[in-house]
Amino acid sequence: AYVLLTTFSPSPRDPFPSELTYITSTSSTAQPLPSLFDKPSIELSIIVPAYNEVSRLPHMLRDALSYLTSSSCPIKSYEFLLVDDGSSDGTAALALELATQLGIGERMRVVKLERNRGKGGAVRHGMMHARGEYALFVDADGATAFGDLQKLWEVMMEHQSSAKGGKGEQKPAVVIGSRAHLVNTEAVVKRSVLRNLLMRLFHLYLLLLGLSHIRDTQCGFKLFSRSSALLIFPYMHTERWIFDCEILILASLNRIPVSEVGVRWKEIAGSKVDVVWDSLVMARDLAVIRANYLLGRWGQKTWKVPTVPKKE
Repeated sequence: AYVLLTTFSPSPRDPFPSELTYITSTSSTAQPLPSLFDKPSIELSIIVPAYNEVSRLPHMLRDALSYLTSSSCPIKSYEFLLVDDGSSDGTAALALELATQLGIGERMRVVKLERNRGKGGAVRHGMMHARGEYALFVDADGATAFGDLQKLWEVMMEHQSSAKGGKGEQKPAVVIGSRAHLVNTEAVVKRSVLRNLLMRLFHLYLLLLGLSHIRDTQCGFKLFSRSSALLIFPYMHTERWIFDCEILILASLNRIPVSEVGVRWKEIAGSKVDVVWDSLVMARDLAVIRANYLLGRWGQKTWKVPTVPKKE
């Protein structure tokens, strides 16, 4: 069993030199990426993992900017960090073109991965190079209403207002979007019988593996304080679909509070998920992840909360 565990245990690959740089619509000259370990320089980083998303990215960006530029949005400085996960359809070029069209220029940074890593690998790469005091990862399909960031942000600020650290220090916290309240609504009922059956079986499997406290682990709309990101993303191993569960396991090990907030969501055509095959792979990977942490093969010996000063 131990041999099987080590055989199937994932390990993230080291980035290629070009993957440690970014380009913008205002300059095609590659610039070095900052590090998550640096001090934050803006309020929010929006990490967008993207693999062949030419057809879906425009809607997501327009929806995001509709909220970010509204008078109700409390966020004053932000960046998009789009991680092109080895796309072959011109996703990176379109992102730069949209940055010009939508007037966000240098606030759209594009990183091109030389080889596909998987959604988890793309999210981790983006998070490791975020500039924000807070970081949100959002799916490129626009399935979640971006305006619901308002609800996640309010809960995050509640966590910060209850912080017990020193003056100006940030409290580790994670706030995740959830579709659990939609289970019996048209948005979910209209999906295929097979997809809904696999969803319910996956939730049962999570219960058996001790992750039942989160009702929706897989929603692609998660907000992190920088201090929580520092305790999670440097230690992740999983680069495929099940990475959300490893995030939540690491949050639990670090005693980071995780709040779940209902969001508006609708299914968007063009998913890259093979419902049957990827469900089987996710089940295997989740068992591998859980076993590695239970046996102490993964994780730090001690967990130290990093001190992250708030952006001036």
